[in-house]
Amino acid sequence: MSARAAVAAALSVAIVQRLQLQFPIYAMISAVIVTDLKASETWRLGLPRLIGSIVGAVLGALTCAFLRPNALEAGLAIFAAMFLCHLLRLRNASKVAGYVCGIVLLAFGDHPWEYALLRTIETAIGIAMAMLVSLVPKMLPTDESNSEAS
Repeated sequence: MSARAAVAAALSVAIVQRLQLQFPIYAMISAVIVTDLKASETWRLGLPRLIGSIVGAVLGALTCAFLRPNALEAGLAIFAAMFLCHLLRLRNASKVAGYVCGIVLLAFGDHPWEYALLRTIETAIGIAMAMLVSLVPKMLPTDESNSEAS
């Protein structure tokens, strides 16, 4: 898993830098967060986490459009993003929704919608790279594959 996460993170950073986006760190973080030991799990959780990213970005930008978020409002918006994912039965998306919402709330500058869109793009790149790298067959045996052989 560590090799897949590292490769996905490196590819994410390279792509975001090539596209001259502002914050490759968010692509890198999302690539690491989304990578799972089982490739099938990375794929199963990829789309819900992308949806969570969109939910978080929208709620973050909406909050910023109407308020200058302080700590309490940021906490409430993050709660709302995560709870909305729960209501939509996207439990696996809630952490990413809260994370992206918080990023938008804390650093949006003068243009919350543009900021939210760019952070969503960077996060999506990280998720996509984690999914693509998960297609590469495992090179090293894991405890799981060793127990299957027994």
